[in-house]
Amino acid sequence: MTPLSLYLCSLLKKNKLLICYNYLHTHGTPLHLVDRAARKTRLARLLDMNFRAVFRGRVTGKVLAQQSGAKNYREATMCTSSASGQDMTNWLWSIYNETKKQTEVISKNSVNPNTIFANNEMSLHDIEIYGFDYDYTLAFYSRHLHTLIFNIARDILIQEHRYPEGLREYEYIPNFVVRGLHYDVQKALLMKIDAFHYIQLGTVYRGLHPVPDKEVIAMYDGCHVPLENMSDFYGKSSHGHTMKQFMDIFSLPEMNLLCCVNDYFMKHNIDYEPVHLYKDVKAAIGDVHVKGIMYRAVEADMENYISYGEQTHAVLKKLYEDGKKMFLITNSPFDFVDRGMNYIVGKDWRDLFDIVIVQADKPGFFNDRRKPFRRVTDKGVLHWDRIHKLEKGKIYKQGNLYEFLRLTGWRGSKVLYFGDHIYSDLADLTLKHGWRTGAIIPELRKEIKIMNTEQYVHLMTWLQGLTGLIEHMQVDPASQSVVQEWIKEREAMRSQTKDIFNSQFGSLFRTYHNPTYFSRRLSRFADIYMASLSCLLNYDFQHTFFPRRTPLQHESPFWPEQTSAGALKIWVLDMADLDFNCSLHI
Repeated sequence: MTPLSLYLCSLLKKNKLLICYNYLHTHGTPLHLVDRAARKTRLARLLDMNFRAVFRGRVTGKVLAQQSGAKNYREATMCTSSASGQDMTNWLWSIYNETKKQTEVISKNSVNPNTIFANNEMSLHDIEIYGFDYDYTLAFYSRHLHTLIFNIARDILIQEHRYPEGLREYEYIPNFVVRGLHYDVQKALLMKIDAFHYIQLGTVYRGLHPVPDKEVIAMYDGCHVPLENMSDFYGKSSHGHTMKQFMDIFSLPEMNLLCCVNDYFMKHNIDYEPVHLYKDVKAAIGDVHVKGIMYRAVEADMENYISYGEQTHAVLKKLYEDGKKMFLITNSPFDFVDRGMNYIVGKDWRDLFDIVIVQADKPGFFNDRRKPFRRVTDKGVLHWDRIHKLEKGKIYKQGNLYEFLRLTGWRGSKVLYFGDHIYSDLADLTLKHGWRTGAIIPELRKEIKIMNTEQYVHLMTWLQGLTGLIEHMQVDPASQSVVQEWIKEREAMRSQTKDIFNSQFGSLFRTYHNPTYFSRRLSRFADIYMASLSCLLNYDFQHTFFPRRTPLQHESPFWPEQTSAGALKIWVLDMADLDFNCSLHI
């Protein structure tokens, strides 16, 4: 599309994009028909004021409006080559001002944060069996738990790994990091990477301070991280991988602690080996869980640490009353789960579940065929007898999914399993076993509320409008000075959109316009995703979840609600009256 046709098709009216010139121009319709059809619109008046003012008397040969046969931008620019530079500049800024003015119209559409979102079509009518993880799926924790984990692990570093006492000065920073970040173990850098393995500049941190973009580019010879350097399938830094991806919510205190210890060493000019630091922090965080320190602290103060208990109870009760089978597979020990479920559901919580498996050691549970199930009593006593049947009311430890499938026959798409960890909970189930999967993403509520604000809608609408102007005007040599100013404004707005979500790392789901590495994995391994299980209360068990048919880059959108974030326009042509309608999807 030429810059001139963009001007005619990028202006807004009544919160809709009026797209007509490009369609008609492409299909060989004379411009005077467009002018006649749009005579009563603002577009026609702007055409009179700006387009004709700039080019009347300054165009060599025929006016572009009479050249319905112009096939490309080169032909168009040949017709306008005699226009003065000042006229071109004025014309460009008139387009800019009008587009910006029209994007100030606020869309009344908003997203309900209690919605269940679909990556893959799935009907609840087909689901007979529901499975659950425990932590951050059935049990939600307050931020106090992150502070607790941070403090305990910090003290373990000092007491058991002989780290400096000065580390006690550091406290947990609640809004410093987001889930899904990558950590370069050898360089001691925390960063956000997009779905194409590109580092988002401005989100690379050494300790508690950002690393300049030039330094990042120099260290990585650009912004791309090769596949062999990325984390392994489960997000771990192993077998030569130098990156670790932090995918679960429990990793927030670990990222905080890594940054704080790095910051202390740099601030005090202490020479250290980043690999040792990473392993020590990882071990300290692990001890908080493995040694039961966190479990005992939570059990001692349930009210302070556990949230949303009533909603979880309501979901389980609804499933039970509808006759659904339910099971629990968690890595947590039985005593911890039992006390938590007693608090959330009540002492009869085990009556709701057909099978309960604790200390499952996911993701190994889904792949290692060697570990047999072992029955454990309420007092924690292990039985040595062979398991021939998984019975309701009994507790089982370890085991593996292959044995689970053999003993239950619960296979394929009639099973829906919920978890918060994209890799450890969901990936193997959907890739190897055909179960349906549901991701619990608590961060959704906060991000959706931000996206529903007028500030965000204004910002994103204008950002997309300006990006469209830059895309189509960049080909004209005479417009380069103006376009460069637009590019600078666009970069500033992109940084602003990042800061709205998190001033260090931005949104969990986007690196500017691209999906994050986390977001791409979410779309691949989760059929549906939601902020919490309570979202199920808004749907009956006959409901089918349909993913939006988001157009591929080479496809034209056919329905307004399906307009992609990068597509500013769609059109519906009524041949009777040449009425063109369009909407903007953010």
